[in-house]
Amino acid sequence: MAADTPLSDAFRHFSDLVPVMMCRSDAEGRAIHHNEAWLRFTGRTPAEERGEGWLRGLHPDDVAAFTRIVEDARLARKPFTVEFRLRRHDGAYRWLLDTAKPVYEGGAFQGFIGASFDITDRKLAEDQSERALVEKEALLAEVYHRVRNNLQVMVSLIGLYGRAAPAPCRGSFEALGQRVRAIALVQQHLHEAPHIASIDLRDYLHRLTSGLGQLRRAGRISVTIDGSGTSLVEPRTANALGMIVAEVVSECLDTTAESVACAIGITIDAAAGAPVRLSVVSGSDAEAAPSGKAEVPNLGPRLIAAYAAQAEIAARGIGTRAEPLHLQLPEVLVHPVE
Repeated sequence: MAADTPLSDAFRHFSDLVPVMMCRSDAEGRAIHHNEAWLRFTGRTPAEERGEGWLRGLHPDDVAAFTRIVEDARLARKPFTVEFRLRRHDGAYRWLLDTAKPVYEGGAFQGFIGASFDITDRKLAEDQSERALVEKEALLAEVYHRVRNNLQVMVSLIGLYGRAAPAPCRGSFEALGQRVRAIALVQQHLHEAPHIASIDLRDYLHRLTSGLGQLRRAGRISVTIDGSGTSLVEPRTANALGMIVAEVVSECLDTTAESVACAIGITIDAAAGAPVRLSVVSGSDAEAAPSGKAEVPNLGPRLIAAYAAQAEIAARGIGTRAEPLHLQLPEVLVHPVE
């Protein structure tokens, strides 16, 4: 169909009644009709918009992508959807979402008919959300650096006091220092997440447990993560889970000899439409600490309960083989990963 081929009066009348911006192109991709809603938007005449004239209102930065998408669709004779900025009658550029479908007459391709919707408000909201996310991640990064520096000072102070303490107390100072280092490791892996504001649970636990395995008794801690699915969790939830897992690891190490390997098993159940659940089990072939090992207060269960409560995580059990730890994350804070 040539660019000057007349359209039926019925189509013109219908398109002008529709309160949506509409356009029609020929088989070569040239505009042959814009309805009244379109013309009111651009403030231009039908003659000015016909052919490739309407492209003068397209934002320069969108021309290349728009042209490529439309030409690919024309050659393939397939529907297409494209977003672009078009200059309004007052000179302001507005974001439009254009959806077009091919038109056939007698089996022959005759071009496209499309409808455009102003999505500027949506795009502005998306931009604001992206800026807010960037600001949030920058703030979290700054908090992480401050926390890390403070934790390093704490580890040094604990070490100094531990070396000066009476021999019976040194084991407790050592255990405290190890737990503070574990806290620092949790903060490190939170900060290293690709998106610190929403953290992939399975990836985070893989990285964290690998680091915990090298933090103390390197080579003698094995951690497996099984189950189905994963979720995106907020930093508060991820931090609490990290501290809980670190405490389970510490408890396993505190109750076994240095030559004994600890095995930690984590199972994730992240079925779509259901709360995310985790189960954690730890143990070894030699559960009891050897005689002569410094006594360390068994605070694990209390710490695990405290960490869970802070992030509104439902917790049951302590993480041993006899009493596995079962965790259920708050639904409002988790999002399935597709």
